[in-house]
Amino acid sequence: MSTTFAQPATKCVSATFKEEAKVKEAIERLLNRGVPKENISIIGRNFQSEARISGFITKKDIILDGVTTGALYGSVFGSLLSLLTGVGVLFIPFIGVVAAAGPLAAALLGATSGALYGALGAGLGSALISLGMPQDKAAIYQTRVQAGEFLLVVEVPEDKAGEIFLLLQSAGGQEAAITEMQIPRQPEGQLSGPEDISPEVRADLSEAAQSKFVEVYNEALKESNDEKNALIKAWEHIKSLFQRDDKGVYGS
Repeated sequence: MSTTFAQPATKCVSATFKEEAKVKEAIERLLNRGVPKENISIIGRNFQSEARISGFITKKDIILDGVTTGALYGSVFGSLLSLLTGVGVLFIPFIGVVAAAGPLAAALLGATSGALYGALGAGLGSALISLGMPQDKAAIYQTRVQAGEFLLVVEVPEDKAGEIFLLLQSAGGQEAAITEMQIPRQPEGQLSGPEDISPEVRADLSEAAQSKFVEVYNEALKESNDEKNALIKAWEHIKSLFQRDDKGVYGS
């Protein structure tokens, strides 16, 4: 029987896995237990993908190209990443190019200002510390991802943290921990302003483009009550209205 996770007070439960098959099994067990896929993040270097990843690809780029089916995620990012949300590819100092998915991936992809930006420039460990991960555990995770292992982070209600900790351990997870790490998220529903735009989207919009994005997104969401459709409509409008500079920013 699935467990419902709906309580506001949360913890992050994390662990590393040496094999992709093991981390995929852990994710499937989490989903079967009732953990929303939007609460699961993963980072790793050695995902087995059916298509070669070149350059910087994010969910936003796929939307801009007019492709929104899950099939593309299965071919570009492999079956494991296609289970999750917010898939992207980014470069992390001292580690290199990694594939990532989930809210942690979105936060890292959009790290263009503030503490997270400066921390990411110093490596994955520093970025995790800036989000509330203990320094010793963050250092271990950076070393393990650098060595080719996979980092899995799960956001769960505080009273379920122990249960999920044991689940990750039983699935083969190592260096398991329960921490106070908080991952920045885009609020659901209407956007009250540019600050509510998810980080990986806001990173590629000028201030003027951000304002227009919010306007179009809210209008589309009101009409359709479909966040995915609103996101596509907003990006289509931005793409038609603004030019992209050499850094990939619209409307700068």
